[in-house]
Amino acid sequence: MRIIKLDAIDSTNTYLKSLSGAGKAEDGLTVVARLQTNGRGQMGTVWSSQEAKNLTFSVFKDVSFLNISQHFYISMAVSLAVYAALKNLGVNKIKVKWPNDILSDDKKIAGILIENVIKLNVITGSVIGIGLNVNQTEFKGLPGASSLLLLSGQVNDLDEVLSVILKQIDIYFDHLKARNFKSLKAEYESHLFRKNKPSTFKDAEGSVFSGYIVGISDFGNLLVRIEDNIIRSFGFKEVVLLY
Repeated sequence: MRIIKLDAIDSTNTYLKSLSGAGKAEDGLTVVARLQTNGRGQMGTVWSSQEAKNLTFSVFKDVSFLNISQHFYISMAVSLAVYAALKNLGVNKIKVKWPNDILSDDKKIAGILIENVIKLNVITGSVIGIGLNVNQTEFKGLPGASSLLLLSGQVNDLDEVLSVILKQIDIYFDHLKARNFKSLKAEYESHLFRKNKPSTFKDAEGSVFSGYIVGISDFGNLLVRIEDNIIRSFGFKEVVLLY
């Protein structure tokens, strides 16, 4: 597995996508930056990180063995890989907030941004961006954020943490290649934040409603049980969990 280490870059995902577009990204190629000046999160949000305190990296994976309709299994595999890595690092009370934020003790410690390379309606590759708060202790304006240091009281070696995550990504992508979709989905659902707990949501029209997360569909939509035991299905950007 080849790793490119950069002092600073606007976005590791953007850099890796450019390598992919030039045919220079082999399976497992990883780009790590000490400082990311324009890190991106889901739904156009900004991922802010102090220099050399956290992990900001992207991994290219060959996913040509998947159908385009199975794209959310990539997100499941990556979320589960980060979950397993954090478990191995001694982090507790971990949950996956749909679609792929990683929380510990109800605070966000990692975000995942997946950008698939699609040609002629076929997914040929996936650029997986991961931001993990490791040794940062102050998050101004972000009361819902935490880090490995804040959770454990221990300073972590960034290279060691990266190695643990990349190993788990390989393990879970082996499950993907083996088409273990049912077990991946079951494991992902077992870790869903606020599953089967009364929660409040806001839909794309701005309407606020109550319900219970019961799981996800095979296409990655969030399934919420509302009044009269009706199950509603929400795609990405169609609903926000307010708690």
